Amino acid sequence: MTAAADIALVIFDVDGVLTDGRLLFGPDGETLKSFHVRDGHGIKMLMAAGVRVAVISGRRSTAVTERMRELGVNDVAQGVNDKSRALSELLARTKIDARHAACLVDDTPDLELMAAVGLPAAVADAHPRVLAAASHVTRAAGGQGAAREFCDWLLAARGDKR
Repeated sequence: MTAAADIALVIFDVDGVLTDGRLLFGPDGETLKSFHVRDGHGIKMLMAAGVRVAVISGRRSTAVTERMRELGVNDVAQGVNDKSRALSELLARTKIDARHAACLVDDTPDLELMAAVGLPAAVADAHPRVLAAASHVTRAAGGQGAAREFCDWLLAARGDKR
């Protein structure tokens, strides 16, 4: 396992991590998502500390595009069936070694991604197999400040007191 202080890239899943996993549909069939404002601030602090942030999500959503644009997260892959391949492409593009990457995830489609990074993490309410594969588990549930908690933990490991 890679030490938290050595992480250069953090990959977040969206549904169940940056949201509570519920899908709400508007009157015109659009998908609505609820993001925790503190998670966004944690992501911004992480980027300000020089840690690259990316999103790899199995679903495609305009809400995710807009929220990541608002936060300044440029590495956003949506509608991804093969998260390991998306990770490989991201690592090649950024020239970051997988050992210096972390992910925060919640469900079994993320297990291969977890196996490919140096620091696999899960939200508190993740699937049991994901919890078993995680090197770090947040106390907070997905969409309830788990991403902020993870960002704070990584920043503290770096000695950053933001």
